[in-house]
Amino acid sequence: MATIGVVAHNGKVLGGGLEELRAALADGGFADPPFEEVTKSRKAPKAVARLLEAGVDRLIVWGGDGTVQRCVDALLRSDAGKTVTLAVIPAGTANLLAGSLRIPNDVRDAVEVALHGARRKLDVGRVNGEHFTVMTGTGFDALMIGDADRGLKDRLGQAAYLWTGWRNLGSSSAEVRITVDGERWFRGRAGCVLVANQGRILGGIEAFPDAQADDGRLDVGVIAAQTRAEWMRVLARAAIGRGPSSPLVSTTTAATKIKIELDRTLPWELDGGDRPRTDTLKIKVLPAALEVCVPAD
Repeated sequence: MATIGVVAHNGKVLGGGLEELRAALADGGFADPPFEEVTKSRKAPKAVARLLEAGVDRLIVWGGDGTVQRCVDALLRSDAGKTVTLAVIPAGTANLLAGSLRIPNDVRDAVEVALHGARRKLDVGRVNGEHFTVMTGTGFDALMIGDADRGLKDRLGQAAYLWTGWRNLGSSSAEVRITVDGERWFRGRAGCVLVANQGRILGGIEAFPDAQADDGRLDVGVIAAQTRAEWMRVLARAAIGRGPSSPLVSTTTAATKIKIELDRTLPWELDGGDRPRTDTLKIKVLPAALEVCVPAD
């Protein structure tokens, strides 16, 4: 029987909240598991460390993408964390990892997956020392994410990204050099660079239709759009699943190590969380580095 522990962002809401989560765990045979509540996602790593010290081998994370990313990062930085299985209860705004794994947006159904679902090994990316499971990038997407603060997301949900995205169209371009596995792959002006481990990004857009989270590779995409009109053409194609076919988009699906260099500093993001400005991103894939709970079917 698994030894479970819970990290819960108590500012996130799903269904009946943490009371329903505790009840569902009790009904599943875990009446009083180690339970760490945090008020901010950046406090999650210390909570994970305490649970690992207590000997848990299954970590249930209640929260959004930021909380999940911080927990994954803490797990993979710890030798003890490499033997722990991750389970996600999707209580955030976008829920990128949970959505890609088809984890139900219902407390009791998600707990059922956490306790009795199948297990799957996923690749993980590492960028500038931090780990991600879905995507990282710089330019337009990072500006959009950075502007969508917690208050705006609480009021508008995913529509917050539409608002901040519109404000940042055409304001993110830079001269970019990208090296993939030691070879020069792209050089030119671009408005956005994305590196993905999963196909779907914010808004449910299938940006990388060939991406697989367990193939030992990362997908890279560059959007050369600079004006609002060019961005609207790219986004319109992406909305119908034809984003990679745009003449303003370049992609590759066979990357294990990537270096992105910019001619100016820009914010960057990973798994929906914004980070301070930089002019260099160093990225690599860690094959089969994380075990997660997924629906049995």
